[in-house]
Parts: sequence; C-alpha cells; structure tokens
Amino acid sequence: MQHKFYADFVVMDKLLLEVKAVSCLTDDFVALAINYLKVSGNKLALLVNFGETKLVSKRIVY
Repeated sequence: MQHKFYADFVVMDKLLLEVKAVSCLTDDFVALAINYLKVSGNKLALLVNFGETKLVSKRIVY
C-alpha cells in the first residue's frame, strides 16, 4: 500500500518542517509529525507554532 503525506515543508530531503498557527500545540500535532517521519523515512522534524504570544517550536527525532 502506497503512503501519501503532505508535510508543510521538506528541507534538503532531511528535515520535515510543520508550521502551525494554533493557540497551543497538542499531542495530536506531535503524533502527526511522527507519522510523517515514519512514512518519509526521515529522522528529524521541527514543529513550529506561530499562534501563541511567542514563537514555540518542538524538535522531534524519530
């Protein structure tokens, strides 16, 4: 079965960059990034949220 995923950005075929604009990052966003890492074969994702009062980022290594 072929997997499809739509990461916001893939940087240099090594880093998945997920950009959000929500009031807070939840575990659902982290789980989504981990699933993208599994499907893509990449090991590093950066989850960035612009929706809070300051920039919040989370580094995810799988």
